[in-house]
Amino acid sequence: MFSLLLLLLPSLSFSPSAWAACNAVDKEALLGFKRTITADPSRLLQSWISSTDCCTSWKGVACNSVGRVVNVTRSGLVSDDDDLLDTFMNGTLSPSLGNLSYLQLLDLSNLKNLNGPIPPEFGKLRRLTHLFLNSNQLTGSIPATFKHLSRLERLFLNNNHISGIIPFSVIGSLTALTELGLSENQLRGSIPATIGKLVLLTKLDLHANNISGSLPTTIGKLKSLKYLDLSQNTIKGSIPKSIGGLSALVLLDLNQNQITGSIPSSISGLISLQFCRISENKMTGSLPPSIGHLPSIQRLILENNKLTGKLPATMGHLVTLTELFLSNNRITSKIPSSFSNLQNLQTLDLSRNHLSGELPTELAKLQNLQTLDLSFNPLGLVSIPKWFAKLKLFRLMLAKTGIRGSLPRWLSSTSISTLDLSDNALTGKLPRWIGNMTSLSLLNLSNNGLHSSIPAEFKNLRRLMDLDLHSNKFSGNLDTIFSKGTDDPIGHYNSIDLSDNMFAGPINDSVLQSSAMDSITSLVLSYNLLKGSIPKSIRKLSELRILKMVSNGLSGKIPVELGDAMGLTTILLSRNNLMGSIPGKVINLNELKEFDVSHNQLRGEIPPHKAIIPVSSFIGNPGLCGAPLPPCERS
Repeated sequence: MFSLLLLLLPSLSFSPSAWAACNAVDKEALLGFKRTITADPSRLLQSWISSTDCCTSWKGVACNSVGRVVNVTRSGLVSDDDDLLDTFMNGTLSPSLGNLSYLQLLDLSNLKNLNGPIPPEFGKLRRLTHLFLNSNQLTGSIPATFKHLSRLERLFLNNNHISGIIPFSVIGSLTALTELGLSENQLRGSIPATIGKLVLLTKLDLHANNISGSLPTTIGKLKSLKYLDLSQNTIKGSIPKSIGGLSALVLLDLNQNQITGSIPSSISGLISLQFCRISENKMTGSLPPSIGHLPSIQRLILENNKLTGKLPATMGHLVTLTELFLSNNRITSKIPSSFSNLQNLQTLDLSRNHLSGELPTELAKLQNLQTLDLSFNPLGLVSIPKWFAKLKLFRLMLAKTGIRGSLPRWLSSTSISTLDLSDNALTGKLPRWIGNMTSLSLLNLSNNGLHSSIPAEFKNLRRLMDLDLHSNKFSGNLDTIFSKGTDDPIGHYNSIDLSDNMFAGPINDSVLQSSAMDSITSLVLSYNLLKGSIPKSIRKLSELRILKMVSNGLSGKIPVELGDAMGLTTILLSRNNLMGSIPGKVINLNELKEFDVSHNQLRGEIPPHKAIIPVSSFIGNPGLCGAPLPPCERS
């Protein structure tokens, strides 16, 4: 924005010697606006004093040679001596601004708290070329009088609370527009077919509204369009074939709509397209072979649709492609060997499809590939192909792909940071060489048949932050996991899930105080043979949100210190041998949403509490009474 203003200001202002005194009508129009401002903490309008000349003394105001105001710039983002001031104003837009009949640029963007409607009087600003009112709290509809702003080149009303439809007559009249930003409002209705008249348009951003209807076929007439973002709306219908006419288009974002039908074969006409996202829609049909004729494409995101059929071999022609996301569709058959031609590919996500067959060994040529996700496909891998060792992966996800047997040793010499081999049939021990995988930040081996205790070398995983080993047959104590090293500032756990194993306790009170545990948010230990009591040191886990210790054979009391973990939202302690009463400090944690202590040996009155907790969370404790259980008997 500032680059734009620097370019514009020389043409909108003149040397002091050429200035005439500020026109009285213009001065009063600006003072009228100032009177509607109720808060101006950074004093953006302090210099606007009636006794001074608005052309020479008022900051943010520029005039032409005859003293008519042509530029008003009072944005909430202010550049001052290489510093950026981020400020705000409270108030409304005064209709008096419509009297600035020579105004060419009006920038009141990013003032955050300007509210109320856009005055219809703004339609009188016939010379206006740039209008920036974005990032405020403006309400009401787009004034119909905007149809008179025939010289308008850039219009930004995004990030407000503007509602109503996009007026057909307004859109069809703004034929000089090059950029239109109406995103993050509450606009409804369909995109006017008159949009096709804006042949100079290079940017159209309507994302995050309530726009419905289908895409107008006239959109294909916007031959200059480079940026089209219609994401996060409720657009229905199919993508019109005319979209192939947008040969200048660089970005196409239709994410999060309700678009149906198939991708038109005319997509090959988007010869400048670099970013394409049509994810989270209801697209069906096969990918057209013409999709392989996008010579500039870098990111192609089509996940979360209902696409079927095979992956076209022509996709191997997309040599500029760096990211391909096709997860959660219904794509079948094999991965084409032509994918080996995608030498710039960094991310390949084909997870949650119906892919089968042998993986082509030619994929070993993808030496720039960093992320590979083939999870939840019936690939029947049996083992991870040895040629995977030739790849330089950082993230490898092969959940539920039919892998059997033990973990392959070549993993120990990789730099993988995310490894997900969950929901397979892995067996054997967790190998000691796991400690050589020092780049690991996420390890998910859940839902397998692994056994044994955790080797001491596990402590070398100093960057590990998320660990999921649930539903295996691991045994031994938890000390090695909880007390592993860190590589500050990383390596502090976010989450641990060790449920449904054969780990034994008790939990050492001191290991919960290790640096690796100091920022954990989720700790799930249910269905292990821990026994012992709940450690009081759990109070030190200040970031903890979720604690699940169901059926752990725990005894003793619920420690009142648990109430010091102020962020807890979930506490599940059912099916243990806990005794004593429920601490009021615990059940009254401010963020608590889910609490279950059923099937223990607790006694006494349930403390009064604000959280809505069902009866089922307390049953199986014969000594408990009080709401929501029956009231306690008073002697």
